[in-house]
Amino acid sequence: MSIFKDLWWFFKQEKRSYLPGVFLLSLVALLELIPPMIVGRTVDYIAEGNLTEELIWQLMLVLLGTAIIVYILRYIWRILIFGPSVRLARLLRNNLFENFTKMSPSFYQRRRVGDLMAHSTNDLQAIQQTAGVGVLTLVDSLMTGGFVLVAMAATISWKLTLICLIPLPFMALSTSYYGTLLHKTFHKAQAAFSSLNDKVQESVNGIKVIKTFGQEKEEIHTFEKQAEDVVKKNITVARIDSLFDPTIGLIIGISFFLALVFGSYYVLQNELTIGQLIAFTTYLGLLIWPMLAFGWLFNIVERGRASYDRVSSLLKEEVDIKDLETAREDIPTGNIRYDVSTFNYPTTEEPTLNDIRFEIKQGETLGVVGKTGSGKTTLLKMLLREFDGVNGSISIGSYSIRDYSLEALRKAIGYVPQDHFLFSATIEDNIAFAVPDASFEEVINAARLANIHEDIIQFTEGYQTMVGERGVSLSGGQKQRLSIARALLLDPEILLLDDSLSAVDAKTEESILRSLKENRQGKTTIITSHRLSAIQHAHTLLVLDNGIIIQKGTHAQLMEEDGWYRQMYHRQQLESLVEHGG
Repeated sequence: MSIFKDLWWFFKQEKRSYLPGVFLLSLVALLELIPPMIVGRTVDYIAEGNLTEELIWQLMLVLLGTAIIVYILRYIWRILIFGPSVRLARLLRNNLFENFTKMSPSFYQRRRVGDLMAHSTNDLQAIQQTAGVGVLTLVDSLMTGGFVLVAMAATISWKLTLICLIPLPFMALSTSYYGTLLHKTFHKAQAAFSSLNDKVQESVNGIKVIKTFGQEKEEIHTFEKQAEDVVKKNITVARIDSLFDPTIGLIIGISFFLALVFGSYYVLQNELTIGQLIAFTTYLGLLIWPMLAFGWLFNIVERGRASYDRVSSLLKEEVDIKDLETAREDIPTGNIRYDVSTFNYPTTEEPTLNDIRFEIKQGETLGVVGKTGSGKTTLLKMLLREFDGVNGSISIGSYSIRDYSLEALRKAIGYVPQDHFLFSATIEDNIAFAVPDASFEEVINAARLANIHEDIIQFTEGYQTMVGERGVSLSGGQKQRLSIARALLLDPEILLLDDSLSAVDAKTEESILRSLKENRQGKTTIITSHRLSAIQHAHTLLVLDNGIIIQKGTHAQLMEEDGWYRQMYHRQQLESLVEHGG
């Protein structure tokens, strides 16, 4: 029952709902004692020959009144008890989502998306059940069971009550044992479901790759194996769950047997009347629900405890990147200066970057080139503070980026990553993502700057075209340009383009770069690229190799050096010439 202790903070928060709900539930349990008492008295009146028409009407009115009151009270307590459980699920879901948005990329390297989705759905549903049906079964089983036992002992026979309670300790031991087993197996079943969820999410996102390589059968086979594992683990849960009702039914059957045997004996000994014995067995019938509820309670709370443990572990995850207490809230502007000795990712021991020292004046463009894996993207992520493994400092203006709040820092930066993510929304909504209140004219202007406007107006629905999940309906070049338009609409102080022109042709690239030069006067731009034509116009060029700056200067200066840049430039010029039939 530790789950109720864990949720005590919420019960206190919702006490205005839970306390009246528990009171009304207890009142219903008390009122349910009336019908068996009326039945027992009626039988005795008949046996004594004292039953009159007037008495029958009185007894019927009492039964009818009790039924109406119970009906109304049951409606009210359901709202009072089940309502807070829904609010708990909403609260935890909001907390989880807010926590997800605060986490750095390292968190998502450790956690699978499918697993996080399972926490936000199945686990929250199990916790909601605990705060709703769990509270109901706990209170109802205790109140109804307690009131019935008191009524049996106080109004009929305490000796017969004790005799019928003899089997109950066996029920308590067996259900406790089943509950422990259920907790272990349900935890495994939830983990299996998380894996299956992750597999589905991954396969749907990668369906184009699966079809391209003809791996449909293999993927189906893998999915079927994982689905079978989920079924097996859930069947194990069901087998343990199915032990509760038969065990409780057996215990209740033994109690009925004892009631009839010893009750009949007491009737023959004139210690009980026939009516009292009937009332006693009716009360015993009322104990069936509390006993069954008690069994269900173990099921519900063990599921809830396993799920709450999983959700709590997520909510307790520490945010890697935190603001200083004295963090500045103004938007950073000015020269950008890197003075970094080393940078390590959290999962690696070897530095990814070494001895990175340079300065970009405000309004200038920096071009960064190098082989794949040389550290170009890492250079940008350091400025965004996606990771904090920097040995050294990065400053904008007169302050380190650590002196700014993350919100202020990222408001100053427009970032177009290599992996262009588009939401399953309209083209207009995707462009206006960072500026939701932007006018339609501003959206169109950003699209023109990114050289995507002409493509958009060719679509049937124009800017209202749904792009599909992750932009599945668009080409690579269109997705890149939409991502650029989204960043340009923000009109950021610093624009980061991480190899964002790789999927467009040379003419389109030239048009986009010309627009950036004309419209970003006085604002800083950093471009990483494999294609040197995209960065040769930059005020400063950096050439990275294995995380080290091996060349630095303008295009003209680097062409005079006999180094990697000049060799790669000539090679790309030759490739371009050959492509055009030269």
